[in-house]
Amino acid sequence: MVWMTDFCVHAMRRDAPVVTATPLPEPHAMLRYTMPPQLRLNAVAFVSPQNHPILIRTFSQQPKDELKYHYIAHTSLDVIEERISAANANKSLDCYLGLLYVEDVAVYGYMTPLKVKIIIALELSDAVVRDADVITIFKALHTAYRRSVSNPFLRLQSPLDTATDQVTLTMVGQSQWKGFRRRVDEIGRAVGGGAPLNA
Repeated sequence: MVWMTDFCVHAMRRDAPVVTATPLPEPHAMLRYTMPPQLRLNAVAFVSPQNHPILIRTFSQQPKDELKYHYIAHTSLDVIEERISAANANKSLDCYLGLLYVEDVAVYGYMTPLKVKIIIALELSDAVVRDADVITIFKALHTAYRRSVSNPFLRLQSPLDTATDQVTLTMVGQSQWKGFRRRVDEIGRAVGGGAPLNA
């Protein structure tokens, strides 16, 4: 957990109060206060640099939509590759890839500095979706992924000589990743996604 100290400039005085440490809020806690109520998250997908799905969570109410969001995640990879090559030509360093396409949902993309792709599907509405709101969702999801991957005990049961992408994929379903799945589910609920279907 990350800790933040809260003290004032006058803390150097002898009669100043003792410096206390308070935990920083989880990324999903800030989303509740910043997200407009009309946004509804239908699905989140994390895709490895080798284009293997790491985690796909659906928040839609129909169970038949789970396969649809797997398809959306895979089809958006082509658009992401086009955006990445265009960004490389322009020497852009922005992680946010913007609106990828609109089908019956609005699909947005984001790529982390380590080339992990995050794809979200937002329900279409008449309201204007601001890029700042979508970027906030992506930053919260990226923080959840980063916190989970930085866990030194994450690969506790994996063999030492097979630290490949496939090991990570097979281990997402194991208990060490439950904190990551929980954080993604909390972010989904904060954005109005409800409970995940593939819990």
